Amino acid sequence: MKSPLLFLPGAVAAEGSDEEVAAHYGDLFREQRALADGTGLVDLSHRGIVTITGDDRLAWLHLLLTQHVSELAPGEATEALVLSANGHIEHALYLVDDGTTTWTHVEPGTREALVAYLESMKFFYRVEVADRTDDIALVHLPAGSIAEVPEGTAVRETAYGRDLFLPRAQLEAYAAAHGPLAGILAYEALRVENHRPRLGFETDHRTIPHELGWIGSAVHLQKGCYRGQETVARVQNLGKPPRRLVFLHLDGSEVLLPGHGTPIRLAADGAEGRHLGFITTSARHHELGPIALALIKRNVPVDAELMAGDTAAAQEAVVEV
Repeated sequence: MKSPLLFLPGAVAAEGSDEEVAAHYGDLFREQRALADGTGLVDLSHRGIVTITGDDRLAWLHLLLTQHVSELAPGEATEALVLSANGHIEHALYLVDDGTTTWTHVEPGTREALVAYLESMKFFYRVEVADRTDDIALVHLPAGSIAEVPEGTAVRETAYGRDLFLPRAQLEAYAAAHGPLAGILAYEALRVENHRPRLGFETDHRTIPHELGWIGSAVHLQKGCYRGQETVARVQNLGKPPRRLVFLHLDGSEVLLPGHGTPIRLAADGAEGRHLGFITTSARHHELGPIALALIKRNVPVDAELMAGDTAAAQEAVVEV
């Protein structure tokens, strides 16, 4: 469903999986600076909201997810993945438990498949899974924000800010009281700056957690079995992943940013050089200029000069080479 905030003056709709919220509200860099300064909010109401209740919820989730959640304390934020049997990433969940309910938000377009998977794994456990997207909207407050949180609202607090699971009926009023609004492009620019991967952007059908630096933050290495654990353990103990996430500084003289999927080559090899990877997310940052995340072959030298399509790029390592 399209966010009601898309109909505010100046709102410009985003594209792709974010099309139900605003890309910006008329001034991308002002919106970024506001978020960096700890003011304003981001409408993330297009993300899926899934809750799990019942006495067995944390023990049950612990069996299914890559993260250690069996003893998750109320109010403690974490993130976790669902992997395929071969260790490839299928879902990314951002969680908090309030003592009676585990609240999660997930990428747009993934909630139906996630709910179906969770329902299929209930067996005899005392758990109930609910898709709450129709009545709960996610709102992001940046780190340092002093905006008031309505009483009874579930909050997921991290180093990057607070995610509020707000009743959807309150979205317009809350945004009016706690603006200025910042669009998804401002939020994404700061995500890229902080090297944070996103499902469907930094991932493809064969991505494993090690490639994106999700070991630790979303994957716990000292916990019991879960689907895909054998691949995680094998790569961790016996080898290295075939690809790695990198942060790119892009040539600022180019008018257009290289989009998702733009091939990356060695600059020395020219336009006919072999593909070494691809752009996953690119953004215009209010201080750093054009930047991007990319997934490239692990053996590409860190100091190699790269080309993303026709754009020169210098890399910084995100995960261990």
